[in-house]
Amino acid sequence: MQENYEHYISRNIKSLYRKRLMGPALYLFFAICLWAASPIASVLFPTELARLSDMSAFRQKKEEFVSARLKSLNFTGYTKTRFHRTVGYYYYLNNPDKRECCIVLLSPSSCEQGLPEIKDITVYGKIMSADEGYQTLLTKLSEDLSWTKSGIFSKVNPYYLSEPDYGYGFGLFLCFLLLGTGLLALLTALSYLIFIIRPDLSPPCQKLGHFGKPKELLALAEEELATLPQLATEDMFITEHFFIETSKYGTAIVPIEEIIWIYKHSTLQKLFWYHFRISYTLHITANKHVYIHCPKNMKSDIDGIIDYLSEANHEILVGFSEENRRKIHGVSGKKSLFEKWLRLIRRK
Repeated sequence: MQENYEHYISRNIKSLYRKRLMGPALYLFFAICLWAASPIASVLFPTELARLSDMSAFRQKKEEFVSARLKSLNFTGYTKTRFHRTVGYYYYLNNPDKRECCIVLLSPSSCEQGLPEIKDITVYGKIMSADEGYQTLLTKLSEDLSWTKSGIFSKVNPYYLSEPDYGYGFGLFLCFLLLGTGLLALLTALSYLIFIIRPDLSPPCQKLGHFGKPKELLALAEEELATLPQLATEDMFITEHFFIETSKYGTAIVPIEEIIWIYKHSTLQKLFWYHFRISYTLHITANKHVYIHCPKNMKSDIDGIIDYLSEANHEILVGFSEENRRKIHGVSGKKSLFEKWLRLIRRK
């Protein structure tokens, strides 16, 4: 018995937080992979594109989101629509170095609903490959210029710069979402690591701070459990001075003399329409607003715990009733926040 329960509470706390550590650790891995695989950083910090003729090289390096300063843009006379709404205006820019033409799709606000000519503008856009709309544009331009379709495709860059597809707002939202949730996951993982290294700093042990020094009370509870537990079930124990729970749902330690109310609650477990068993939850209320729930236990185990605790401390109220609930709220002479809020609503 002594060997089995040596540092039993600390070992269960460490085991519990090792299992819980997997959640934030996996999310951190997922967030890092998503950040590396998606162009979120390039949306917020776009690369400067000095020449539009370099769009092909930038696209191959997966640097799709860029900023560019453009001069001497001319309106093609064609627009791009989505859901019967104009989202962009096509402009062209001649590149004398390579004797090719580059296409830029500007937002309506940037070109003032289709200015004939724009002398100088700085654009934040996404490098797009030739899609159906782009090919349709070139086909119409070839008809206007009396060129062949193959001829105009040979003179126009196969990529174009689209300002409406930049998506800065979505990128910013996704960035803050990943950073916020990633930071939360990191802090959670670090706190779990601390609880694994120092079980006395974990929330179950810190609740003991209402009744004394957590580290000393934990050591006393472990000593009593290792020496001789007064009553032991599968995951609930009673020692000389403590009630202890060590289950997969959590760990709880409370001095018996601080317990003021205990009762059990039954829940009918079912799968679809089939009822297959009844589970019982032990509810314990202690001084200083400490509440403990021990779910999914056997009725005989909970009945044994309730009988022993009521014998060990005759001031404990046993069973759920409206009278006991009112007595418990009267112990501290204070009403719960919910009751205060409900009373205020009724007055209004």
